[in-house]
Amino acid sequence: MSHRRRKGMAAAIVAPLQQFMGRERSAGVVLAVSVAVAMLAANSPWAGQWFALFEHKAGIIVNGEPLLYYSLHHWINDGLMSMFFFVVGLELKREFIGGELADPRNTLLPIGAAVAGMAVPALIYAALNAGSPSAGGWGVPMATDIAFSLAVVYALGDRVPAAAKVFLTTLAIVDDLGAVVVIALFYTSEISVANIAAGVAVLGVMLAANKAGVKNVVFYAVLGIGGVWTAFLMSGIHATIAAVLAAFVIPADARIAEGDYLRRASRHLGRFAAMRPNGVSTLDERQVEVIADMMDDTRRAIPPSQRLEHAMHPLVSFVIMPVFALANAGVSFAGLDASSLFSTAVAPGVALGLLAGKPLGIALAVLLLSRLGVARLPAQLTVRRVVGLGFLASIGFTMSMFIATLAFDGGLMLLQAKIGIFAASIAGGAIGYALLRA
Repeated sequence: MSHRRRKGMAAAIVAPLQQFMGRERSAGVVLAVSVAVAMLAANSPWAGQWFALFEHKAGIIVNGEPLLYYSLHHWINDGLMSMFFFVVGLELKREFIGGELADPRNTLLPIGAAVAGMAVPALIYAALNAGSPSAGGWGVPMATDIAFSLAVVYALGDRVPAAAKVFLTTLAIVDDLGAVVVIALFYTSEISVANIAAGVAVLGVMLAANKAGVKNVVFYAVLGIGGVWTAFLMSGIHATIAAVLAAFVIPADARIAEGDYLRRASRHLGRFAAMRPNGVSTLDERQVEVIADMMDDTRRAIPPSQRLEHAMHPLVSFVIMPVFALANAGVSFAGLDASSLFSTAVAPGVALGLLAGKPLGIALAVLLLSRLGVARLPAQLTVRRVVGLGFLASIGFTMSMFIATLAFDGGLMLLQAKIGIFAASIAGGAIGYALLRA
């Protein structure tokens, strides 16, 4: 392979990654502002109206019977967050096909660190809450918030080497996958087999269409939302799982292969270059037709899954996650005292699970895998940096908050879980930043 081609391939990989990094940093800032707004509103004189806003109901009523009739809070957590999980599913599929997770042998270190970073926090929480009504919240401290953690590490710029950034990104991706599995297996309500069967049947149709070469995004959107998501919403299995499953059956191959696209693009450019400029700011009809053909070929050369991921990422980062934060991050401290805060071990379990369990599990896994020779530790990943990244992984805000709403049906324990998440995320972010900055 020529040097020029290698350089071109490197640029093709680095440019989207740099764009993603910038977007994550910005998304973290927007998310932080949303959390601050929610906290201020929850402790303002208008707190009652703020919480009541999210309890307004909307949906479908048939013959006087509610069919899909839920509160605004429910629609945000089951509807908008399904779009978040859909993008997570698309990212996971891309990583499995040709990304960081394509060859597990090259990613054993962050994968092992992610697994240990989920298991140790869960064990710490379970140990502190064993035999109590709050024991079911063991999944809350398992998650890492990819937006906040990457926002911190990229804010440090060149102080954090590329190997450390790749390690944290891969760890966060595996962490997301683990959270999806935990939600699917352990945080579901009563299950309707008929609705699950209907959802799986529609998934089968989507998969068959994928194999048959159907690339129409609208086709998959109609079946995914009208069939799979609706069926799972009514089944008892959390609707966000339907979004991940739907993402995995979206076609990941393009209508036009790379080689064909290059030949077509060269031909279009040759046609355009052969046309004489008309001397004005507007193009003539033939020029417009050539450009339209180039745009159509470009769209067909991008796999539908990546086209959807690219189009939805800004919506998820700058709209859906901030709205989720506004609806869920508001914690009212009115009448809250130490006795009520620590009436159960939820807050200590969540806080210690995230703040101690995450860095401990990650550091132990890295040390064990590298010492046993199972995985190679990059020279840039010093012990200090591994521990610093472990503390950044303890920022569990979005996903931890989401699992908490599934584990605790409102009430004091949900409030305690949120406080534990806030405390650990703020402390973990600050400690991780300080370690990596030094």
